[in-house]
Amino acid sequence: MSRPLALIVDDEPDIRELIQLTLQRMEIDTVTAANLTEARQILGKQNFSLCLTDMQLPDGNGIELVEHMRDRFPDIPVAVVTAHGSMDTAVQALKAGAFDFVAKPVDLAILRKLVDSAVKLTLSPAEDRRSRHTLLGESKPMQRIRSLIGKLARSQAPVYISGESGTGKELVAHLIHDKGPRRDKPFVPVNCGAIPAELMESEFFGHKKGSFTGANTDKQGLFQAADGGTLFLDEIAELPMHMQVKLLRAIQEKAIRPIGEQRETPIDVRILSATHKDLAQLVSDGGFRQDLYYRINVIQLPVPPLRERRDDIPALAEHFLKQLEADGAPLRLSSEAMKALCHYPFPGNVRELENVLERAVTLAEGETIQADDLLLPEAEVSAPQPVDVEPDEDFALEDYLGDIERNVIVSALEKANYNKTAAAKLLGISFRALRYRLKKLELE
Repeated sequence: MSRPLALIVDDEPDIRELIQLTLQRMEIDTVTAANLTEARQILGKQNFSLCLTDMQLPDGNGIELVEHMRDRFPDIPVAVVTAHGSMDTAVQALKAGAFDFVAKPVDLAILRKLVDSAVKLTLSPAEDRRSRHTLLGESKPMQRIRSLIGKLARSQAPVYISGESGTGKELVAHLIHDKGPRRDKPFVPVNCGAIPAELMESEFFGHKKGSFTGANTDKQGLFQAADGGTLFLDEIAELPMHMQVKLLRAIQEKAIRPIGEQRETPIDVRILSATHKDLAQLVSDGGFRQDLYYRINVIQLPVPPLRERRDDIPALAEHFLKQLEADGAPLRLSSEAMKALCHYPFPGNVRELENVLERAVTLAEGETIQADDLLLPEAEVSAPQPVDVEPDEDFALEDYLGDIERNVIVSALEKANYNKTAAAKLLGISFRALRYRLKKLELE
């Protein structure tokens, strides 16, 4: 098997030589160019595994080369070398299609990791990789997302995954990780809203023994746990302001400093983030830092709600039922039940569909799930007319609504002489639905 070949584009001979020596020690052959014109002439004459280009060139800039390669040589990863602190330029390059960036003065350890990831990507194209995670559905929105995932997996750019709760944002993040060069390294998901504010810095960056009361041992943070891999920040909108500042620095510097540590530690982590909230609106309202939003939202990937891809509901339903079959007899949906699912708007999206089917399996008699077993809101008993209620600090809404439901059901049972079939008819629900409610309200 031939050795990988890299194209190095830089007008400074010392920098070209430094990168050449570093890559040669990694058993990677090199070809060099001193400007944009030379690079364009060389490309296409040989099979390159990657390209490293300086941002400032005598006859143009690195972004022009990134765009040229994106359009004509999309399978060759290209990384840019930027001036120290030029994060805006690095973001521009990533948006244009760059694989990654490295800042001057070049940290050779970071450079080696970048090159290693790029070579892995070239040797094993993203489209050919299998993942244990599956994005179901053949609707146009799903076909588009799968195509975008394949492209995003080839980049190291931060991706902001937007969408309503229950749409599968973490699954999308998993797929971006699994199909990229970091797939053999950790994928670390974290729910930013589930960590107490006072513990966040320690959870994210770790701490040294004795750095504060209760720090009895050294603790590894989430960034260290994800080193070489991917850190997925779910519900990133929940981060308090002080953590937004620290996260921004970690992304910009590619380094972290554990609590109690004097020096920063270089870190190699790809950041994927998500939230169901409107992050752009939060920025406008002052609830989220604009500079952090700019850094994490280099590429945005919206995940559509289930109501916008109703054609996928049958495949999703079949998938969930197969998962539920492990605990019992085979199950299928009646045509009426499937029609009901396909017409329901699913405000809770895919997660709600899964919950509806799990409940229906419990209620169904035999091997076929009927429409009544789904207990979709359209089939539920009409709510009683509202009454004046004065909530106070001891008020519990769930208990209040439960009491109303219990009273209505008991009244129907008394009127039907405790004949459950007749009571269900009075309530306008199925016998199975009534049985489910009796069990839930402990009225059996």
